[in-house]
Amino acid sequence: MTTYDIDTITDVTVYSGGHWLAGRDVHLAEGRVRAVVPSGELPWGVRVLDGTDGHLTPGLVNTHTHLFQAGLRGIGEGLPLLAWLSAVGDEAALLTPERAYATATAAAAEALRSGTTTLVEHMWPHPSPEVHDAILRALRDSGIRAVLGRGVADRADPTRKWGFDPRLMQPLDHALAHTDTLIAAAHGSRVGIGLAVPNPRCLTPDGMAQVRAYADEHQLPVSLHLLETTTDDTMCREHAGVGAVDYLERAGFLWDRLLAVHCVELDAAGRAALARHGVGVSYNPLSNMRLGSGIAPVPEMLAAGLRVGLGVDGAASNDTQDMSEALRIGAYLQRAAHRRSDLLGFPEMFALAADGANRVLGLEERPDGVREGMQADLVLHRFSRDYACLPVRDPGATLLTCAGPRTVAAVLVGGEVLVQDGEHVRLPSRELAAGLGFTAA
Repeated sequence: MTTYDIDTITDVTVYSGGHWLAGRDVHLAEGRVRAVVPSGELPWGVRVLDGTDGHLTPGLVNTHTHLFQAGLRGIGEGLPLLAWLSAVGDEAALLTPERAYATATAAAAEALRSGTTTLVEHMWPHPSPEVHDAILRALRDSGIRAVLGRGVADRADPTRKWGFDPRLMQPLDHALAHTDTLIAAAHGSRVGIGLAVPNPRCLTPDGMAQVRAYADEHQLPVSLHLLETTTDDTMCREHAGVGAVDYLERAGFLWDRLLAVHCVELDAAGRAALARHGVGVSYNPLSNMRLGSGIAPVPEMLAAGLRVGLGVDGAASNDTQDMSEALRIGAYLQRAAHRRSDLLGFPEMFALAADGANRVLGLEERPDGVREGMQADLVLHRFSRDYACLPVRDPGATLLTCAGPRTVAAVLVGGEVLVQDGEHVRLPSRELAAGLGFTAA
């Protein structure tokens, strides 16, 4: 199969302006939505996608993953976070460009299949430039829109308690010089470049100043694991005399290009500090459940004015790249924690999943569904593909509670069809499976 661009999606029900609009034609041009009109009002284009019996939404934005972990499913099951990180670090040290490419293409294709049209790749630091180059090539080959966060760290510690695994580190100036190369290589593609910091403990104050200066100069977003457990606070207090948020704030490392990932242990003072500096948050419910980390205080974050996006994390801690599952469980987990069934319904969860942290990441904002002028990153669901989704009393409720990859009929990025009937049209499933074979134990 080969990819192709679409001119018109016909006779479809569109989620737009917070409402479901039936009987619409969606006209596309130059990778963007040109018009959303009643069916038949404008002549169709040459390349038409039949939207009959379908529901069209913007694609989802996965604000956090580690693509290489598609080769590590099930690793460290039952281990606490630091022990689990040690097991993943051992595998990361063995990562080759070939493995990096195979796992990243498979993970990107799996993400697309669940209705994700943009992902944020948080790369671990790695001394091999070729590994980073392979991830970029995989993202470009998959066609997905992405922010590729190049891993950086400057404090070494084999225990990973106050620093990062020295086997995976390189001098910070070398890492930033290679980021220059990635920026040039990604120019003109759907992939933007950012920086990725393992956690606050992995950068010295001088390192934080250097990373922020580089990010500001190049207008790059920065992704940072923060307070996934109490370890960040414990170690920062032991070595720096302050908690993790204060440690970052004193170093000038809280600003409106920073995406803080997890934030399970973020207290009210921390929420206020992050909101004050315009920091975004990535909520990763399934990974936090799998590793026993806890439950991020999402309603409280939103009430504090934080921009919160949704993430799946890597397949070593979530096991899939299915954003529809994260959408559902992300809502249910908060309802269970707060004992309220009216928390985070479809409109709220979809806003998180499609637009929650876009401004922080430098991505196009789309707060109200499909609209004229937006990038044509779209997902066509057909609930009739799975009788377990029928009858459809409320399309939003169906999407939140029981839809998934099996209901995804087509995924478009920039108007290009990348997934049709569950299959990536560039990357056949048999080739992806073959590429993952060598990662098995």
